Amino acid sequence: MNAVDASAVTYAKLRATDPARWRATALAWRRWAALAGALCAEFGPLVDRLRESWSGSAAEAATARLHALRGRLAFFRVLCWRADQVLSEFAAALGRARTLLDRARAAAGRSGLVIDDHGTVHGRPEAGPAVRSVAADLGAALAVAAEADATAAAGLGPLADVPPTPVAGSYPACGAPPAEVRRWWERWSPAERNWLLVTDPAALAGVDGIPIADRDIANRLLLDDHRRQLDRLRTAGTDPDRVRDLRTGLDRLTARLEEEGAPRAYLVDLGLDGEGRAVVALGDPDRAAHVLTHVPGMTSDLKSLGGELSRAERVAVRAGELGPGRATSAVLWLDYDAPDFVPEASSARQARDAAPYLTRFQEALRVTHEGEPAHQTVLGHSYGSLVVGRAASAGGLPADAVVFVGSPGVGVDSAAQLRFPAEQVWATTSATDPIRVAAAPKELLLPDLPGSKRHLWFGRDPSQPGFGARVFPSQFDAGHLGYWDQGEPALDAITRITLGGTP
Repeated sequence: MNAVDASAVTYAKLRATDPARWRATALAWRRWAALAGALCAEFGPLVDRLRESWSGSAAEAATARLHALRGRLAFFRVLCWRADQVLSEFAAALGRARTLLDRARAAAGRSGLVIDDHGTVHGRPEAGPAVRSVAADLGAALAVAAEADATAAAGLGPLADVPPTPVAGSYPACGAPPAEVRRWWERWSPAERNWLLVTDPAALAGVDGIPIADRDIANRLLLDDHRRQLDRLRTAGTDPDRVRDLRTGLDRLTARLEEEGAPRAYLVDLGLDGEGRAVVALGDPDRAAHVLTHVPGMTSDLKSLGGELSRAERVAVRAGELGPGRATSAVLWLDYDAPDFVPEASSARQARDAAPYLTRFQEALRVTHEGEPAHQTVLGHSYGSLVVGRAASAGGLPADAVVFVGSPGVGVDSAAQLRFPAEQVWATTSATDPIRVAAAPKELLLPDLPGSKRHLWFGRDPSQPGFGARVFPSQFDAGHLGYWDQGEPALDAITRITLGGTP
């Protein structure tokens, strides 16, 4: 398989290609970026020592040269990550193409059909339906591979361009609509964007409307700054338990960003305020046909990010198995202050504060997406379902489906109050999920209080028939976290909804 020659995509070469080799190549570029980052980290102490022992015009000139060299190394890191992104997505697409190819070959074997080296299917006249089915999967496999080949070639080509460093006279105003931000970003050439990321990553890392791949690079460039910030707080003795938990979470997140053999992670946003927040995409949502945004619930923070990220990842992986014809990205959106304790979670304040930011993020996904619009699904788990419910009931949530999992209520008593198409409102709650206690009718829990409201906390349980959502099955023993267990009905149902279908 030749990543720069679309005409080379044939059945014989696709059958022989190994996506793992391309994943390994992407990983090699990621490691080069890490090595260059280690070298960049040496420049700060080096410059400090230089200034302590040397002064004058020659010292200033030497310092300027060191700063310039550090900038070139940072630019090299950006190019490495660009290559990593392109090749990771290429490998993922080849994996999906191979899934289709293997499915076709297995079906041909069961039906006694033969596929020749040109990809032509041969069989008995009475095997016509089987021949057409196998040929359709083969055609889809080659189409996926050819599209991936062309996209990779287009992505790798501009990496050779190194223009003079551009100077941004102004940036979009704080709070500018994502569409306005995107128009500003498109004024620059791909090579100029790389330099802008190097020179001012902090101005771009958290801006909705900047493409996800670019925000990933900006946030990766800032990781060392975040570590130094925590080191300073630790040295000063400021809130040591919080600083320790943030550093643990940051180290775990960094390890996932470098992980081998998993969907490529894009660091979309990162903040160390409070207990930490992060937005991480698995697969590039700007190039995926299906995008799931997973909003976690109570106790979610930077330190516990790994568990929620693994649940989102299971949907992305399962989508590649059930719907290999088109790419799926799963985004973990922990960009709000999730409650830590039950008394705190009994208030809707944090969900109410978070809802506008979730809506804006979904709008940004629409704006930065390449090609035809993606099918966007927003899933809220536990308290996260209240965040999604608040966003939907406010109106204007840019999504095609919303999913409530293990919900204590979503802020309204019926799907009709969500200002969202009722046929695309989905919900499930396992019989063993302790959240049922929170969503139970109050008269069952507090029978001695006449005139009490019908439901605790945040409205009617969306998985009950009276709410009006489309309820899908989950296993009896799912508890509160088992909805993403592999091989169980809830995971498949969530995945099929993400793919735009029905459970």
